[in-house]
Amino acid sequence: MLFNLKLFNVKLFSFNLNRHRFAVGKFQSLLLGPVLFSAGLCLTATAAQPAPQPVELVYPYLDTANSRWFYFSSAARPFGMVSLFPDTEQMGEWGSGYRYNSDTVQGFNHIHEWQLAGLSVMPLSSSAPLATLKQDYASAFSHQGEVVQPGFHQLHLQRYQLDVALTATSRVGFHQYRYAKDQPQQVLFQLGGLMGPSQLGHAEAWLQDDNSLAGFITNQGTERRTKPVRVYFHAQFNQPIAKLDAWRGDIAFSNVQGVNGDNAGVVVQLKGQGEPTLMKVAISYVSAENAKLNMQTELPHWDFARVQQEARQEWNTLLSNIQVKGGSTQQQRRFYTDLWHALQGRRAISDVNGQYPDNSGQQTRIGQLPLNAQGQPRFNQHNSDSFWGAQWTIATLWPLAYPQIASDMGNSLLQYYQDSGFIPRGPSGGQDTLVMTGSPTTPFLVSNYQKGLRDFDVELAYQAMKKNHSLEGVMARAGYEHYSATGGGMRYYLKQGYIPYPLPVAESNYGSHRRGPGQTLEYSFQDHTLAQLAKALGKTADYKEFSRRSQNYHHQFDQQSGYMRPRNIDGSWQQPFDPFEYENGFVEANAAQGTWFVPHDIAGLAKLMGGKDKLVSKLNTAFEIAEQQGFTAGTAHAHETHPEYRRIPINYGNQPSMQTAFIFSAAGAPWLTQYWSRRVVDTVYSDLSPERGYNGDEDQGLMGSLAVLLKIGLFQLTGGTEADPIYYIGSPLFDEISITLDQNYYPGQKFVIKALQNSTNRPYIQSIKLNSKPLDRSFLYHSEIIAGGELELTMSDKPNKNLTR
Repeated sequence: MLFNLKLFNVKLFSFNLNRHRFAVGKFQSLLLGPVLFSAGLCLTATAAQPAPQPVELVYPYLDTANSRWFYFSSAARPFGMVSLFPDTEQMGEWGSGYRYNSDTVQGFNHIHEWQLAGLSVMPLSSSAPLATLKQDYASAFSHQGEVVQPGFHQLHLQRYQLDVALTATSRVGFHQYRYAKDQPQQVLFQLGGLMGPSQLGHAEAWLQDDNSLAGFITNQGTERRTKPVRVYFHAQFNQPIAKLDAWRGDIAFSNVQGVNGDNAGVVVQLKGQGEPTLMKVAISYVSAENAKLNMQTELPHWDFARVQQEARQEWNTLLSNIQVKGGSTQQQRRFYTDLWHALQGRRAISDVNGQYPDNSGQQTRIGQLPLNAQGQPRFNQHNSDSFWGAQWTIATLWPLAYPQIASDMGNSLLQYYQDSGFIPRGPSGGQDTLVMTGSPTTPFLVSNYQKGLRDFDVELAYQAMKKNHSLEGVMARAGYEHYSATGGGMRYYLKQGYIPYPLPVAESNYGSHRRGPGQTLEYSFQDHTLAQLAKALGKTADYKEFSRRSQNYHHQFDQQSGYMRPRNIDGSWQQPFDPFEYENGFVEANAAQGTWFVPHDIAGLAKLMGGKDKLVSKLNTAFEIAEQQGFTAGTAHAHETHPEYRRIPINYGNQPSMQTAFIFSAAGAPWLTQYWSRRVVDTVYSDLSPERGYNGDEDQGLMGSLAVLLKIGLFQLTGGTEADPIYYIGSPLFDEISITLDQNYYPGQKFVIKALQNSTNRPYIQSIKLNSKPLDRSFLYHSEIIAGGELELTMSDKPNKNLTR
């Protein structure tokens, strides 16, 4: 169902929420999907109202019924340290955080990140004794009257008749509470317990002065992030603290100056002077003093409405880098929701002064980022979930529309190398989790270089990547393989040209994703990308060696079955072999899906399959079969292992199949790319509800980025690692797409894509013009896009099979 929109820009608006008055500062609200994004308002359409801004079209509830700890976001800035929102579930990495169908708020964590949590707070209004309260303080809430927007969250805690509003700067969470009249005003700080992926250990909290306290919590080590990580905080109120009560384990303490230990917490009793009650909570991974500095630098005032508006504007500015016209209201809303997801996660861990934790050694070391002439950090240091599959997502989208973000992330990765000797696969709290397999950051960094983003030490980066592609690097390690370097199978890859499956248990019984043929294919592609950088830098011998290794995928192809197939250590093929058996040698995939992981050499893959016509026919049949199941292995990542879902030849709910629709273009059948990429968008990435969204694992912007690229009709099979990177043209969803180019990096101002005569049943491209001149190929070069200009596509309900390049 589509809704008419009316924009409200309100200076100060008060409304009756659950029979309790609640004042909201300046905000703009919209009717978005099944939830009214303002309480007590009836929205009607008027022709005089301007078109909504991109930030107003974002639907934050998307897929939140299937949420995980770090998936949802509200009170946060792009890539900011703080990600503040209510937790309706707190136990475990999966099925935790903000879950739409859970109706109880357990607390408000400031960090929802890859393998990290903290600090959880809960406003209260209770006369219960502390011994009871510390175990029972959760409150029911309702989506009715809830407001969720990028940078803002508002809800009502029914148990306490207490209204909560949240916003944030990059490193400071900003809370606004309205307590019921003449009722106690308290805030509980939960310093222990299980929060998402982390069991919290030793903690401390102490009063700083009449209206502030400070302390830290400790994220204990996990299987993935093996070392503990401290999160420091400095919390300040706009009114005096009456007293501080605390507990440690089963022991309660009244009217104390602080507390320390395991399973600890505090309740701040406020004097209740004035309204509303405001609290600022600054975070640091370095020290409580740095947390205070973050607050003094980013939020020295108490103007909640100002911060809310600034957060909204920051999001809107980034989202506006890509402007779309045409399509339905729902399609536009979903597009900007996808783009919003592409610009979050991978959050900062460095402070405003550039200090950050380095946990790569035996002891935590405080690192210092390089500063610019103004004394500010040149870039931020980041946490990050895996870059596995990033070559088809953020490595394409960020350099195109947000090159500063791509540069920032690349420099952060190199800082890790300088600290630890490795470019990480998925850093968390200053240490690598070694999530997933291979060296997925190689195509990301090579893509940056080939696209002209060279504000980093290229020679240092090359040596770092070369090390990662050796027995001494991350390629030699399986997922989460911290204490050995055998599960990656590099010894066999270098000697035999393939990785056996299974590896001998005596050599490798530790680490995840030890999936020989899948690893062989991944390493071959990543070797190809490193070869391109070696060529660009004039390293001829390395170029030849990595190019030779990039052909190792040949050793996994079985002519008899027509699939990439596991091989035993003696070279024989696995018997029996079922290409649809899940994770039989392929990481989060089956052989039918994994066979297509040769994005760097589609011509070579076609030759193995008997020619391009046979490849196209085989892939087309795979899409026809996959369409019967909606192109995904169920509608959530948790479904992927289920027998009724996993036997699918194409899965657009996970990274291994992301590129498949564009293989047709590389094989000379771009009309099939146009058809199937549009079908995937319509089926997988068009829903707008809490129950559906990505039908799989979004992984901090990877699926969001993919959806954006499919909808604007630009895609890079190799992640843009050629000398002049190639973008294959798909089937744009909108009539007009305008990409603002960053002139700090690129010569052009805008690149505009126009899809003439576009509609749901017209996915095919009849003709192409670039800057008013006919184009006889179905791809663009990076140099053509960044020069600015206009791509004109004439759409049709019939394919143009003469357009084969």
